[in-house]
Amino acid sequence: MTILILGGRGKTATRLSALLQDAQIPFIVGTSSPISIGIYPSAHFNWLDRETWEAVFNRTDSPISAIYLVGAHAPEFIPPMLEFIDEAYSRGVKRFVLLSASTTKKGDAMMGEAHAYLDAFEDIRYVVLRPTWFMENHIEDPHLSWIKADNRIYSATGAGKIPFVSADDIARVAFVALTESHLFPQKEHEYMVLGPELLSYAKMAESLGDVLGRKITHVSLSEDEFARVLVEKAGLPADFARMLAMMEGAVAEGSEERLSDDVERLTGRPPVRFVDFAREKRECWM
Repeated sequence: MTILILGGRGKTATRLSALLQDAQIPFIVGTSSPISIGIYPSAHFNWLDRETWEAVFNRTDSPISAIYLVGAHAPEFIPPMLEFIDEAYSRGVKRFVLLSASTTKKGDAMMGEAHAYLDAFEDIRYVVLRPTWFMENHIEDPHLSWIKADNRIYSATGAGKIPFVSADDIARVAFVALTESHLFPQKEHEYMVLGPELLSYAKMAESLGDVLGRKITHVSLSEDEFARVLVEKAGLPADFARMLAMMEGAVAEGSEERLSDDVERLTGRPPVRFVDFAREKRECWM
């Protein structure tokens, strides 16, 4: 039996692929750019091209038994995702692991819709992973450039706190969910995939500065100011910048202030602390 991983170039999918390969568990990666992940078995996959769906199912030597569902972050991709679930179900797939988000509940927009759709199947077994904000965002632009060039972190989160989580921890939880089905006997299992501590951006900047040996300043902005920074400094489209700014504003109101022991319970290891992540990735910001 083979596991299908979607979102093949994403932070969690690439790490999950490495774990499956190390464990010698058959898998195939569905991605819009198969060449970019040539070290893993892969097939071209496009949510908007049904022919690629069939090609994914036909590329494996054994039937696909479980799917790691990672959606594109745009509303227009949700209808084809639901249709793909139908297609997979018609081919005998009855186990799914859905990557959602910490603030997205069943029935909410986008990944919450996919969550509710899976729940409507009587004989599908599924696991929903709800991670918070990724530590790895800070080794990618725009955060990476801001930290390297300006020694600053810009945000509209105010004093709000986030249990930042590493993509490595998310991948380890996904690995267990996909390969240890006996641990998940119920129809639905849902987990908050969070880091071990609540950090404001001011505290994160302080920790990062200690690791780098130079002062990193958190610049606290309003939502409007942060949206302008994203447009002017990062070149993001205005609508997308506004959406991100609203998410940060929600953090300022406490939307992410929660902790969970789900990572350690499922994997047997505590999640990575930000300071340890920063030490490992130190050269990225030098």
